[in-house]
Amino acid sequence: MTSPSDLAADAAAARARLLELIKELAVVRGKVILSSGAEADYYIDLRRVTLHHEASKLVGQVMLALADDAGIDFECAGGLTMGADPVGTALMHAAVDAGRPVDAFVVRKAQKSYGMGRQVEGPSVEGRKVLVLEDTSTTGGSALTAVEGVRKAGGNVVAVAVIVDRDTGAKEKIEAEAGVPYLFAFGKDELGLS
Repeated sequence: MTSPSDLAADAAAARARLLELIKELAVVRGKVILSSGAEADYYIDLRRVTLHHEASKLVGQVMLALADDAGIDFECAGGLTMGADPVGTALMHAAVDAGRPVDAFVVRKAQKSYGMGRQVEGPSVEGRKVLVLEDTSTTGGSALTAVEGVRKAGGNVVAVAVIVDRDTGAKEKIEAEAGVPYLFAFGKDELGLS
C-alpha cells in the first residue's frame, strides 16, 4: 500500500516535471492576440502539453492532486471543448489509476439543434458534483460558458480548475459570477512570465 508521504512525493515530482514541460513546450514568446482580443508578449499553448505523450499523464496527476489538496469532492470533470477536453480525459485516467471513479465530459459552445440536442456530452452530469476544467484562462469566459452549460444540464459545479492562470482577472471573475472556487496549478510567475 502506498503511504501518504509517497503520494505527496509522487505529486511533487509530477508537478515539477510538468512545470519543466510547460516551460519547454508551451510557452511561446512574441507578440500575439489572445482570444479576448488583448495583445500579449507571450502565448501559452497548453495543447502542446495536454496532448503530449509524457505531459498528459502528469496533467491528470497534477490536476487531481490540486483538487484533492483544496478539498474539492467531485464525480465528473470536464469543460468547454476544446481546451478542456484533454485535461478532463487526463484527470479521469489519473483518478482511475488512484482507484476512484471520475467521469469526463465535454461542453459544446452551444446546444446541438439535432440528435439528442445536448450541450454537455458524455456521461450525465445531472445531480452530480462537477469540477469544471480549462487548460488556461485569460478572461474566464470559456470556463463560465462551461459552468452555465453544466448547470443547465443539472450538474452541481463545485469548482473551476485550470492548469495555468495568466493572472488577468479570470479568478476574480469566475469566483464572482459562478460563485465557486477557482484553482490553478501554476501561476505565470512560475513560468518566468511577467
